[in-house]
Amino acid sequence: MMVKQHMLFTLYSICGIVLKDILAVSVAATKNKVRGAPGQFPIVQNMTVTEGGTVNLTCRVDHNDNTSLQWSNPAQQTLFFGDKKALRDNRIELVRATSQELTISISEVTLGDEGMYTCSLFTMPVKTAKAFLTVLGVPKKPEINGFTKPAMEGDFITLTCVTSGSKPAADVRWFRNEKEIKGAKEVNASGRTFTVKSSLKLQVDRNDDGVAYTCKVDHVALTATPQQTTEVLEVHYAPRVEIKHSLTIPQEGQYLKLECVSKGNPSPDPVLWTKDGGELPDLDRMIVEGRELTFTSLNKTDNGTYRCEASNHLGTNHAEYVLFVYDPNALEQRGPDHALIGGVVAVVVFVTLCLIIVLGRYLARHKGTYLTNEAKGADDAPDADTAIINADGNHAHAEEKKEYFI
Repeated sequence: MMVKQHMLFTLYSICGIVLKDILAVSVAATKNKVRGAPGQFPIVQNMTVTEGGTVNLTCRVDHNDNTSLQWSNPAQQTLFFGDKKALRDNRIELVRATSQELTISISEVTLGDEGMYTCSLFTMPVKTAKAFLTVLGVPKKPEINGFTKPAMEGDFITLTCVTSGSKPAADVRWFRNEKEIKGAKEVNASGRTFTVKSSLKLQVDRNDDGVAYTCKVDHVALTATPQQTTEVLEVHYAPRVEIKHSLTIPQEGQYLKLECVSKGNPSPDPVLWTKDGGELPDLDRMIVEGRELTFTSLNKTDNGTYRCEASNHLGTNHAEYVLFVYDPNALEQRGPDHALIGGVVAVVVFVTLCLIIVLGRYLARHKGTYLTNEAKGADDAPDADTAIINADGNHAHAEEKKEYFI
């Protein structure tokens, strides 16, 4: 009986000592954490990364006393506790773990990784700092729709440029060759990203044939050149024709080339040359090569109206050239004729000026005579009434006193 009591007392003593040691360790640890709390704060910063890229999240603590650091994701799942990985995700790796820093990396970032990440410092109480991770959605290469190949001159067409996957919404711009033109923009949200469409309405003409229309996408995620797509517009139109000639004054014996310049799409090839509504008369001296009509040696029999006609499936057009071949000898004799005509013109101008001067003097003298006759009543008149009566009386002899000037 005494032995059992002694053994029981000894067991109680041992348990008391162990419990006391545990409590002492716990109190010491608690005191240590509380003592290390002042001046210990985790420091983080917000980060931005492009979708598919890699980002580092860093948490720093100044003057840390070996208190553990931890990174958690937006779902509050622990990623790393110190240098211990807690979440099985091969994209998340440890970069650096010290008493004052915990840095992790996330590769192949997706839009789902965006959110608020938390760094915790396990003091008593626990201190936290939050960093927001922004993920930029990269816009896809734009697609241009609405091109009809070929378009007909006068047609109305609508070109649309569409790009998707951007976050935030991308900016879409149109260019006609190198000059920017304005389109109608439309933005639609699709989940976390945006789809942007820009429309361009045109009435095409022949000036649009061969023009490059480019759609460019600008976005913060595109650090290098912007995404762009280019389409070349093809327009079919009826031909227009003109004739160019190598001589201003064609003379006998000279070489003359007529070129039929026709522009149309499809190309109006070949062209048709005619003279005065019929076929070319002398194919020995008149050579047709492609669009050119060449006269090897002109003579007066070549005089006439030459027509060039061009056609495609949209229409027919023509141009005419009236050929008059001059005699070189007659052209040399025309010099004195020009001098004679000039002299005649000079004489006519001189005579005209003389007539104008004589007529002016004639009108001026008749005006003076009229005023003198009206004033004659005032001669030898004692008063105004007598002057008026004398003036009336003089009218009776007006016909006898007329003067004529030539």
